[in-house]
Amino acid sequence: MVIRSVELETVCGITSKIPGNLFAEIAFAGKSNVGKSSMINALMNRKALARTSSQPGKTQTINFYNINNFMYLVDLPGYGFTKAPESERAKWGKMVENYLHKSKKLKAVFLLVDIRHKPSANDKTMYEWIVYQGFRPIIIATKLDKLKRSQVQKCVKEVREGLGLKDSDLLIPFSAETKEGRDEIWQVMDKLVGWVEPEKEKKNP
Repeated sequence: MVIRSVELETVCGITSKIPGNLFAEIAFAGKSNVGKSSMINALMNRKALARTSSQPGKTQTINFYNINNFMYLVDLPGYGFTKAPESERAKWGKMVENYLHKSKKLKAVFLLVDIRHKPSANDKTMYEWIVYQGFRPIIIATKLDKLKRSQVQKCVKEVREGLGLKDSDLLIPFSAETKEGRDEIWQVMDKLVGWVEPEKEKKNP
């Protein structure tokens, strides 16, 4: 998808009502500091659309980004932020569960994990929880640029085994620094939301 317009349209807090959007939604989940905001900025070709921070737990709302007036990229709150009070973490979890249940336009959930490490207990719990909610998460293994090429396959295998992925489950290694994996992610999203570039429509009516 060529990004012609993008804006942060809706921000939902704990007490907010989930918007009844008209366009398809793709949600992104991941633990705090996994690089979710950096990935969103890279996907959108923007430097500061999503606020990045070295301080984990920055995203405490569900943020809806309207792309091309055709789809929404939905940024879910980071999980596993141990410094947040238990009561707050429980509220965030309830908010995300409410969204997954009530959104009528959600097409898929992407789950971000750090490719450098075996999936944590929080990663496994989140993966299983998303599956329980009725979605088969697409895995984005972030921070690819931190690895040597010779390490990539081994780390990918450890992530797949750690989460218990099936052979058919998608895993896309990604780097916000080099943009490697960006095109693959967009190919998946384009297919999910039914996007065809206008130029291609003209060539292939």
